[in-house]
Amino acid sequence: MSVHIILGSKNDMPVAEKAVKVLEELSIPYTLDVASAHRNPEKLKQLVENSTAQVFIGIAGLSAALPGVIAAHTTKPVIGVPVSGKLNIDAVLSIVQMPKGVPVAAVGLDNGINAALLAAEMLALCDDTLQKRLATYREEHR
Repeated sequence: MSVHIILGSKNDMPVAEKAVKVLEELSIPYTLDVASAHRNPEKLKQLVENSTAQVFIGIAGLSAALPGVIAAHTTKPVIGVPVSGKLNIDAVLSIVQMPKGVPVAAVGLDNGINAALLAAEMLALCDDTLQKRLATYREEHR
């Protein structure tokens, strides 16, 4: 089981690094790619459709269309992480205001940690060993 993290731009890397740290601590394999929903829509579509990951994390700022576009190309869970910028509300609203039939889970602004933890919880539903690692992680990080 794995997670596929997709960033809208290289500028989103500091948020992704938070998620990567948690995934590595929990020994969850991940893939990380950069593909803008606006500048590279075909690349993004191919990444999503060819991914073997069970959960996606889309990290983007500004209009933050990335998580929604990921969700449009898969039936796997998608977690959106809005990235702060000049108008923080834009990224948040772009992720939480998805139309019916295209669900995207949203975590707080710049909260790569919660995105990774939510992905881990989803994967742990079918993995008792991961459930134990996640419980230990939570105890250690209270």
